[in-house]
Amino acid sequence: MGTGLKIGDLEARIPVIQGGMGVGISLSRLAGTVAANGGIGIISTAQIGWREPDFYQNPFEANYRAMKKELAAAREIADGGIVGFNIMVATQRYEEYVKIAVEAGADVIISGAGLPVDLPGYTEGSDVKIAPVVSSLKSYTVLCRMWERKYKRYPDFVVIEGPMAGGHLGFSKEELDSFTPESYDQVILSIISKNKEYEEKAGRDIPVMVAGGIFDGEDLKHALSLGADGVQVATRFVTTEECDAAPAYKEAYIKAKKEDICIVKSPVGMPGRAIRNAFIEKTRKEKCRIQHCYHCITTCNPAKIPYCITQALVNAAEGNLEEALLFCGENAYRCEKIEKVKDIMEEFRQASQEK
Repeated sequence: MGTGLKIGDLEARIPVIQGGMGVGISLSRLAGTVAANGGIGIISTAQIGWREPDFYQNPFEANYRAMKKELAAAREIADGGIVGFNIMVATQRYEEYVKIAVEAGADVIISGAGLPVDLPGYTEGSDVKIAPVVSSLKSYTVLCRMWERKYKRYPDFVVIEGPMAGGHLGFSKEELDSFTPESYDQVILSIISKNKEYEEKAGRDIPVMVAGGIFDGEDLKHALSLGADGVQVATRFVTTEECDAAPAYKEAYIKAKKEDICIVKSPVGMPGRAIRNAFIEKTRKEKCRIQHCYHCITTCNPAKIPYCITQALVNAAEGNLEEALLFCGENAYRCEKIEKVKDIMEEFRQASQEK
């Protein structure tokens, strides 16, 4: 223990990936700063082009253009550090997003919200490192078998995301209700054990990263004690000077109490975790009029949804909290002040060196 994180020929000094947060929460400034401070910085592609002038008319083109801009801007800040994208499998035109990420020169692509069955095919011939986000031994095993059979390929690393994560969750309401940290540790251990088989087949290491509710150095030490290689952290980075979110969004985290954090039913059919606010209360009672479809998620049916998730998340990123869905992790209430990325990374660095 106490070393950094190696993913093939990439090496991060500190075994921390900053989790992708859309819409517009983890862009170039946050990702670049995390990378410059020894971690892996991740830009979320979810409606990344919302500030582009033609986003309303051409969301796909606006998003592709913004991906290239944000990655280039992150590289400027990253000082040679590792930067990449989080691309949700449920995204409409997923394949194009992956190909744009490759073309833009991403170091890594992390992909969840569904199983990234064809990710190896879309990235073939490139050096980009690819990782699925999984939440159970079953999903990891199924994915690896498919990659093995179809592409003779294994993940470069894997992110295990637990039920304490923010935003959309890969668990049913029942699973969320019955979860305990101890029971989830068993899931992590089972995936790490299975992963050893795939490492043997691949003839190389496949680092395992633990995500969902990772907040401080103690959480990193716990993950390492289970045999993981590092962690993915998102919520903690929201309340940093360098986070790309609006000041009002950060302030909502700082003001949130433990009882304000709730599970919501997202319009795209998955449970999600967010800060309870007037918008959530309103949408529980009444349906908002959908004025425009931004073609974000494949599982969304504009005729049936209570509100447009793109609009609600854009409102959040811009600080219009009255009309915003404020996604967050289980530990958002522990954010008490605005911090600097470098101080958080130093805390994790020290933790990674403690036996």
